[in-house]
Amino acid sequence: MPVGVPKVPFLNPNPEPEPDSAVEEIDSMEERATWVDLYNRLYRQRLLFLGQDLQEEIANNIVGLMIYLSIEDPYWNQTLYINSVGGFVFPGLAVYDTINFVPPDVKTVCLGIAASMASVILIGGTVTERCAFPNARVMIHQPRMVDFDDRILELGLEGDTLLHLRDCVIQIYVQRTNKPPWVVTADLERDTFMSADEAVNYGIIDGVYIFEDEDEE
Repeated sequence: MPVGVPKVPFLNPNPEPEPDSAVEEIDSMEERATWVDLYNRLYRQRLLFLGQDLQEEIANNIVGLMIYLSIEDPYWNQTLYINSVGGFVFPGLAVYDTINFVPPDVKTVCLGIAASMASVILIGGTVTERCAFPNARVMIHQPRMVDFDDRILELGLEGDTLLHLRDCVIQIYVQRTNKPPWVVTADLERDTFMSADEAVNYGIIDGVYIFEDEDEE
């Protein structure tokens, strides 16, 4: 079984002189194609992925890609697919702030699960452009000590900092869902799981993908 990220062909967009035959056309396409990592190819289409725990490296990669792609084309909207159980608070907030910083709209899509800080990123997408697959799940709760990087805890950033970040997360959910603060605060005190439809009703996402039956006309 193959291991690692598969490679796919990327066709050089620069036009070439038209070949004289079909065989020459195939040979010309193969010569112009470059084999790149699957995700590298998808990034070129503004399709980004959060598919692991939120740590500094993955957050920095996503932030860097968003900023670079927005510089390359500030009008080409981006899509961030999320399948993550969450992770550290500060990397999550970095991605959330970048989504709202870059000029293009950022569509967030939950597939699998968006839990903890991953749900903050999900809710941070462009309003009306946040969605989930039918069988996806969303989980929200307050930041906890385990959500902090050990190096940050060594600096003594506890107590007041944790309370401030909890207030920050509450305000994000309040602003994005338009729910009263007391409702959000109560729901964040425990692990609150939601189906895709429940996440729509709560205001975390705006819609659920509907897969049409191929047999229907």
